[in-house]
Amino acid sequence: MKEKTSQLPGFYKLSPKARVQLVKDFADLTDEEVSLLQSTGSLDLDLANRMIENVVGAFPVPLAVAVNFLINKRDYLIPMAIEEPSVVAAASYAAKMVREGGGFFTDSTPPIMIGQIQATRIKDPYGAKMAIYAAKEEILKKANEQDPMLVSVGGGAKDLEVKVIDAQTGPMVITELLVDCRDVMGANAVNTMAEAVAPLIERLTKGRVYLRIISNLATKRLARAWCTVPKEAVGGEEVVDGIIEAYAFASADPYRAATNNKGILNGIIGVIIATCNDHRAIEAGAHAYAVRKGQYRPISTWEKNDNGDLVGSIELPMAVGIVGGATRVHPIAKIALKILGVKTANEFGEVLAAVGLAQNLGALRALAHEGIQRGHMRLHARNFAISAGATGELVDLIVDRMVEERKIRLDRAKELIEEFKAKGKL
Repeated sequence: MKEKTSQLPGFYKLSPKARVQLVKDFADLTDEEVSLLQSTGSLDLDLANRMIENVVGAFPVPLAVAVNFLINKRDYLIPMAIEEPSVVAAASYAAKMVREGGGFFTDSTPPIMIGQIQATRIKDPYGAKMAIYAAKEEILKKANEQDPMLVSVGGGAKDLEVKVIDAQTGPMVITELLVDCRDVMGANAVNTMAEAVAPLIERLTKGRVYLRIISNLATKRLARAWCTVPKEAVGGEEVVDGIIEAYAFASADPYRAATNNKGILNGIIGVIIATCNDHRAIEAGAHAYAVRKGQYRPISTWEKNDNGDLVGSIELPMAVGIVGGATRVHPIAKIALKILGVKTANEFGEVLAAVGLAQNLGALRALAHEGIQRGHMRLHARNFAISAGATGELVDLIVDRMVEERKIRLDRAKELIEEFKAKGKL
């Protein structure tokens, strides 16, 4: 049996049908799944109408795969649903560089999500806090009664923490259920548990409970990835130094850090959307985690080791699921998960962390070595050519001219269409 690899030289040069055939072989897709992938109308309208309210149609987004990913000595193809040019190419190129240093390595914490129950109007908040701790077993039992299926597979409410906070309206006692969600993202399970224990919290605190809801700052559900990139792979030690200087800039300045982290999330969110996970939750958690120490900072780090090689690492909350919700309803999401080949939510989170680190490396190398626009230029030119009305071979002719002139603008694309018309090339 031929060994599967995510190293696919010249993949970007192939036709979409040829690419799909390689992905089919890698992920053991069926003919029906391939047919769905190649259809832009693969979401049935009746199914869409059951997923959300007020449905009038569906909105296709390009689906691609990033190649070259070696994570914990295993090859992965990374499905991404994204409209932004150069993201997939940057991730694939970065993964190729990292591969020369042995690939990515990852780790993660158990899939613990936090459910918060807000109790207010309490005369003795610290006494109430102790009362909640004293009733911990009763509270956890009540929570776990809500989801026997989750408990049966080793998940469920495992512990709780209580804090008193000084809010604008007075002191609040916040009970935090710590729920092991196993392979689901967990919002429904956690919210149901929080709702169920709210009356018990009210009785214990003699206060009034308002909010009972999950937190998207999933600090107990972290994914980590790290890599060593040989200096020769990134273009030499001077480029390594440039990447570290770019990281230092982001570490010192939140304005730069915001764009740095946006670049990391470019890759992660592409995969999240492809698998129909909750990209709003991932983004909120990542940005909140970036500011947890009082200043907004990068969620990645870059250093140089004694050999002059580049060493990168990343850590961020990763509340994702591979079962439940739209993940197992949307036909393309199911195929994307099959392409990815992950077996647990923890593995999925770790792969996402590696994707984010790759995306960051690709962006920082472009910034430090050649400028971000060079990589974007041809892809943006293509979008402008198509927007101006070019089709077929004319798209490539207009792209070549705009890149040569370094005039990547819609008005120039329109001028070139008229120019080619006059020359009889249309």
